[in-house]
Amino acid sequence: MPDPLHEAGGSQKVFTGDSCAGTVMPAKDFYDLLAPYYHYIYSDWLSDLKRQARVLRSVMREFWGPSIKTILDASCGIGTQSIGLARLGYKVTGADISPRAIARAKREIEERGLHVELLVADMRKLAAACQQEFDLVLSCDNSVPHLLSDEEIETAFGQFLQCIRPGGGCVISVRDYATMKRKGMRIVPRTVHSTVHGKIIMFDVWRFHDSFYDMNTYIVKDKGQQDCDTEVLRTQYYCVTISRLEELMLKAGFVDVQTLRGRYFQPLIIGTKKPVR
Repeated sequence: MPDPLHEAGGSQKVFTGDSCAGTVMPAKDFYDLLAPYYHYIYSDWLSDLKRQARVLRSVMREFWGPSIKTILDASCGIGTQSIGLARLGYKVTGADISPRAIARAKREIEERGLHVELLVADMRKLAAACQQEFDLVLSCDNSVPHLLSDEEIETAFGQFLQCIRPGGGCVISVRDYATMKRKGMRIVPRTVHSTVHGKIIMFDVWRFHDSFYDMNTYIVKDKGQQDCDTEVLRTQYYCVTISRLEELMLKAGFVDVQTLRGRYFQPLIIGTKKPVR
């Protein structure tokens, strides 16, 4: 895996400003800049590849039996779910709005001797980009709430539905915003990682306003000197509740929509494309 302390530095674009009033960038730009660091979000990314894939496989088998063979990972990022599922024998296609995340995923997949089709695509235009049906569409890591309105989310769910064969499934994972205190600012610790060139320290500052919040991700690169290099990446989320997401999935045409808690690191919302009778 790349070591951004050694590789990146000055070539990266840095968005500066204070913790509550910086420039919020589009999700594409946020994940382009986060791509070299994404694995540092996890305490042990390599272990999570295996663990998450096992959990997702158990859910797929429980609700759709052995029929799931082909999977479209609609927000694949650097390959966190796609790699693990490909290792388990699924035929995976990964899509993401971030070209740099897709480039990183390609490297990670090739290093492991796996095959995953990859494409740059916006989940709101997914059907045109893929032009085929899958047994299951997946979108994890709270990707859907980057869409900032019910209308955009319903559009994405409609695209997911078009990409699923009749009787196939959809699985998304999201934060449970209904359980959060959505006021003011809060600091969210991430991780500290040691590399051969120093430490990477990551944390977030979230600023809530109305039904949204700005997420400011701080990446501190400590090379053991008096000064540290810091990058601040800023994006925005819609605090859409799980109950509203269930409603929007049903409105888009899914059936048997339900939420599974305690299985995964985030709640899982699942739905099925109505089988042809």
